[in-house]
Amino acid sequence: MKYPIGIQSFEQIIEEGYVYVDKTALVYDLVKNGKIYFLSRPRRFGKSLLVSTLENYFLGHRELFKGLAIDSLETEWAEYPVFHLDFNGNNFTQPQSLSQTLETFVAKGEEAYGKDKLSITLGNRFASVLKYAHMKTGRRAVVLIDEYDKPLLDVMNTGIASPVVEGEVKTLEDYNREILKGFYSVFKLADKHLQFVLLTGVTKFSQISVFSGFNQPKDISYDARYDALCGINREELLSVFKDPIKELGESCGLTVEETIQKLTRKYDGYHFSKRLRDIFNPFSILNCFSSLDFADYWFASGTPTYLMRLMSDNDVNVNELTGKEYDASEFVDYKATKQKPLPMLYQSGYLTIKGYDPELNVYRLDFPNEEVRSGLVSMLASDYFKPDNGSDSWLVDFTRCLRKGDIEQFKLQLTALLSNISYRFQRKADERECERHFQYTFYLIMLLLGKYNTYVEKETSQGRIDCVLECPDYVYIFEFKLNSTAAVALREIEDKGYALPYAADRRKLFKVGISFSSETGTLNDFEYEAGSQK
Repeated sequence: MKYPIGIQSFEQIIEEGYVYVDKTALVYDLVKNGKIYFLSRPRRFGKSLLVSTLENYFLGHRELFKGLAIDSLETEWAEYPVFHLDFNGNNFTQPQSLSQTLETFVAKGEEAYGKDKLSITLGNRFASVLKYAHMKTGRRAVVLIDEYDKPLLDVMNTGIASPVVEGEVKTLEDYNREILKGFYSVFKLADKHLQFVLLTGVTKFSQISVFSGFNQPKDISYDARYDALCGINREELLSVFKDPIKELGESCGLTVEETIQKLTRKYDGYHFSKRLRDIFNPFSILNCFSSLDFADYWFASGTPTYLMRLMSDNDVNVNELTGKEYDASEFVDYKATKQKPLPMLYQSGYLTIKGYDPELNVYRLDFPNEEVRSGLVSMLASDYFKPDNGSDSWLVDFTRCLRKGDIEQFKLQLTALLSNISYRFQRKADERECERHFQYTFYLIMLLLGKYNTYVEKETSQGRIDCVLECPDYVYIFEFKLNSTAAVALREIEDKGYALPYAADRRKLFKVGISFSSETGTLNDFEYEAGSQK
């Protein structure tokens, strides 16, 4: 089977025999039941392929769709004038990049369909192009804009200065936003000349910032009918990739069922509506089958620099966002003026819906899967801890200690690590900030040990266990205290019966109490009790 890794051209995938997961029934439904749409999905989730599929459909390339669902649904296969604007591949940190990209796009349209000499602005010029295309072909125009928000994400929170405009210098972020606002106003000016419009992107910016003057598009990002429009659902995985699943399992020494379970843990778990239909990351799935290896393909394919800037500027700890419940208004719409990281984390694919309470109309957000959890936590930790030698070997040392049940060596390793953490995270004058630092430190450490089953703030009938870590031969129950004693932490484990669920477990159990000092910024006390193996 040929895997279209890095290929976003529908015609190339079909003509060269790459595997294609048929989404054309949804495409047909989309074009027959609406006009102007917006779709938000994480990067590398198939948005560009969707745009290419729509482009070929509206160009009337029926031969490419032979044997696909839409072949039996569509009867006309009319050809429309299509305008495809792709912001991928451009570096919009260069002050003139956006205006030059739009100028080239509009000029090509004018060359093909005619130019109105009285139209001056980019928006008005493009509106005229759409009008002339309608007049020349007898059919309304189709506009497809891929990654519409990239000119803003590239420069968000960078402080880069814009070109001088009428003696005034703005940030490039504000400058690009104004250019896009003027350009997108075309969809209101040329409404009667438009057959279909789709904008894709990672984030949905509030309508006051970009879409002002725009006939508001229908947002299908969280519409249950289209939650599988991009990505791979479970039914598609099991049918289209039946043979690759078997091949992957044989290569890794797993049964078919074990392979499916590992694929699910590693790459599944995205939910784009309250229906909570599982969607697999297509980029990771294709790479996994191609390489016959379970690796972090999606996360390794690009660093979300805009997101890291946003979290850093707002002093956000990811543990304060995950596993919590929110009203949809808190994470669906991104308000550019507030620069809140929660909507960005969700819309960028680093958090997803993991539960929905219809009675209270609230959603629980958490990491979608192991790949995202381990990737994001590792990146946050590398910046947070900044070990003196620049090495992450401490993580290997930690893992080996816990795997062997060497709790004394783990204590020494933990003490050494905390002593090397950057001074800016230690000895906080504010008690609350010190406690946040303490909690976040251990949260990152424990999640980094996610090679094994790690449960942070695990709920029980008696309360929340700070952390449980399950290794093949050992189980560790951690309770952390700030400016207290390890004995108090151990007593809490005992009093609240945190070890009871493991009473019949064959593995050796360690109860570990750890106290952290706000004065020294490191371990204050460390005690443990070891149980006998069954």
